[in-house]
Amino acid sequence: MSVAVVTDSTAYLPPDVVARYGIEVVPCYVVLAGRSGREGEEITPEDVARALGTRGQRVSTSRPTPGDFVAAYRRRLAEGADRVVSVHLSADLSGTWDAARLAAGQVGEHVVTVVDTRSTAMGTGFAVLAAARAAAEGATAQEVAAVANGTAARTRTLFVVDTLEHLRRGGRIGPAASLLGTALSIKPLLHVVDGTVVPLERVRTTGRAMTRLVQRAVEAAGGAGASVAVHHLAAADRAEKLAAQLREALPGIREMHVSELGAVIGAHVGPGAVGVVVAPAEVAPEEPEHTPEGTAEDPGEG
Repeated sequence: MSVAVVTDSTAYLPPDVVARYGIEVVPCYVVLAGRSGREGEEITPEDVARALGTRGQRVSTSRPTPGDFVAAYRRRLAEGADRVVSVHLSADLSGTWDAARLAAGQVGEHVVTVVDTRSTAMGTGFAVLAAARAAAEGATAQEVAAVANGTAARTRTLFVVDTLEHLRRGGRIGPAASLLGTALSIKPLLHVVDGTVVPLERVRTTGRAMTRLVQRAVEAAGGAGASVAVHHLAAADRAEKLAAQLREALPGIREMHVSELGAVIGAHVGPGAVGVVVAPAEVAPEEPEHTPEGTAEDPGEG
């Protein structure tokens, strides 16, 4: 059975990885002053950073349409796939998962499996990548979906923003809204929990926030073999410095990706945002201990 993996543009996978595994990426839409377009194709992170830095300009985003997904699914099936696993950002952050689900109903839910990663950016991307690797090794659609779900469940997404205002405007702030009253005097360290942006810590300076990002990432990695991504919007120097600190603090990293956030997520976190996504290595279940007959724990009969 051949399984095709589809995702949306907010996974922010490196282009070479997308090409290598044949992942289908369906773009979300971004609306700037006077124009709209597909994320990554017609609207760039630079466009969004420039707009957000201009007084009075607003940036809004919208999901792909169900028709966009139907076209993607049918294209992959026509190319020879028997099944499709479609892996997307949290349904609590976007209507993208719902659009994919509606499209799956049109194409056939026995053919298309839709996964909600309850995350975003490379929190979704690592799940997509794990799914694509499993598909390349010949896994079934059920197995591919399970790999995506398992990877997403283990992955931690941590980030720092210069201001919570962009999250507030976009309605993505969730319980982190409680921080708004002190937003001017703190640098909030946030994370994504079960698909929602939640406050993790309050720190007073950007330097302290970066230090805590590294420390939290090390805790999340739990040892060697983790995959790590560093994201930013209009903060390349800060991101590269953070990546260097993580490489030093996390020997044995399986892979690291450093990339600028695309327009959709960038519009909600704003310029200056920096984030870390950690996907710990999967730990194989331990073998149950076997106690031979006749030992002190199991003395047996006479």
